[in-house]
Amino acid sequence: MPPLHHSPIRDDNALPDRQRKGRGSVSNRTSARFGNADRYEVEDGWTVEENTALERKKTILGIDSARRIISQNDSPDVGFDRSINPYKGCEHGCIYCFARPTHAYLDLSPGLDFETRIFRKPNAAELLRAELSERRYKAGPLVVGINTDAYQPTEKTERITRSILEVLHEFRHPVSIIT
Repeated sequence: MPPLHHSPIRDDNALPDRQRKGRGSVSNRTSARFGNADRYEVEDGWTVEENTALERKKTILGIDSARRIISQNDSPDVGFDRSINPYKGCEHGCIYCFARPTHAYLDLSPGLDFETRIFRKPNAAELLRAELSERRYKAGPLVVGINTDAYQPTEKTERITRSILEVLHEFRHPVSIIT
């Protein structure tokens, strides 16, 4: 019996991937590792592109309803054991970003979805205050923005990173930021 091969269904009328203004990725393909859906554009005749200038795809903000805010790691090759990521996904769209594949865990594309579907943690400050107040918590180097940039364009209005830093200051907790 021949082995079964999984391949996403592709439409022969699929449009070629194209660059978009302000976005590093040109495709929205998903990872076959965590899901079998594939997203691509098809010309259905309803729209005709009159302007060949690059279009800017709108960013969609979602909520990450986290129960804890501090992530722990015990990796011997990094110099910290805890971190906070206020956002999942990143509007900056750096094509070389190592965090892109994490969107596949959400059954989203590491391509355009990673850049345009941002999940924020609006209750981050409250969660952090609760975790730092636990009796068993011992302060140690904490890094903000390891997986995605803590100062994305949406931070201007969301102020999640700012609220995290205010709580850390209140607790006199050591912190580093990567941006």
